[in-house]
Amino acid sequence: MSGGVDSSVAGFLLKQQGYDVVGVTMKVWPQDCITRSEDKCCGPQAIADARAVAHSLGIPHYVVDEADQFQRQVIDYFAAEYQAGRTPNPCVMCNEKVKFGNLWAKAEAVGAAYIATGHYAVVEHHPGRAVLRKGRDPRKDQSYFLFSLRQPQLQRALFPLGQMEKGEIRKIARQLGLKVADKVDSQEICFVPGNDYKAFLRGHLGEGEFHPGGIYDKAGNRLGEHEGIEWFTIGQRKGLPGGSAKPRYVVDIDPISHRVIVGDAEDLVVEEFEISHAHWSPEPALKAAADGTPEPFEATVKIRYAHPGAEAIIHPRKDGTARVRLQTPQRAVTPGQAAVCYRGDEVLGGGWIDRHTQVQPSLAVSE
Repeated sequence: MSGGVDSSVAGFLLKQQGYDVVGVTMKVWPQDCITRSEDKCCGPQAIADARAVAHSLGIPHYVVDEADQFQRQVIDYFAAEYQAGRTPNPCVMCNEKVKFGNLWAKAEAVGAAYIATGHYAVVEHHPGRAVLRKGRDPRKDQSYFLFSLRQPQLQRALFPLGQMEKGEIRKIARQLGLKVADKVDSQEICFVPGNDYKAFLRGHLGEGEFHPGGIYDKAGNRLGEHEGIEWFTIGQRKGLPGGSAKPRYVVDIDPISHRVIVGDAEDLVVEEFEISHAHWSPEPALKAAADGTPEPFEATVKIRYAHPGAEAIIHPRKDGTARVRLQTPQRAVTPGQAAVCYRGDEVLGGGWIDRHTQVQPSLAVSE
């Protein structure tokens, strides 16, 4: 229970369905949560709201300290990805490693059979297998952030809001008289105040941990300097040198040479890319040839949360990597983001986008 309207109504619905519900709020910030995240899901007000809702629903409420795990699995990952020239997705990591990962030990300790959240997604439980699907409300669907959950995690997951729309959720909350009925949804990363990730990285890493270098065009011409590759992401336009007749965009970031490569809008368009740490549902996504080599399959791929999806052929490999061949080239395929594969509304799995190869030859130009 985050103290928001979604998890609050989820708790009510589960109780209404006959479940023995226990409310749990995770304390995920190790220190000075008040000054950093008063309005976030780790803040003291959020914990107070969750406790008040649990009292209204007549269910027990516990606060569990997940600060150490959150620090290691989410915050350190977040910073390390920027240092590696990638753009992280901390919500996916938090779901896999914390909410449906380490928290399971706490759930077992209180005798719980499932972990339920207020995510807008659907999980179908079949004998020996669970199927993850998109939530009914396309504007709120959060299945993208759950793609990396493994079968054991999905089989003990419940998403009671998956078949509902936001308006229905708020209506139920108002009818129940919950104080969080009209609480504004957070649209930001929960541990980054003001959504200012640069200020957060300065505070988390310290000024000496950034990687300054040069800004180059694709031909290898040095256009200017930058204060750290951590300040850039693929597709970015702001913060780049002027003097060009056409708008410039970041098209590649090299964590070895600390170069930021810029190009034109068309340089952002790619037809294929690689993913690593891929995870697939056993059926119907992945079939193997006689020698055990996974066979290619068709899917709709989302390359970021707000992406509408693009048709593609997925070529999986035994080592957990895959090549994604897009039927229609897409813009700003960003390393570090998740590429999530769907068949209809079913989540087939996905992986993490790697660097591209089409702009790397210029990186060999000497300083």
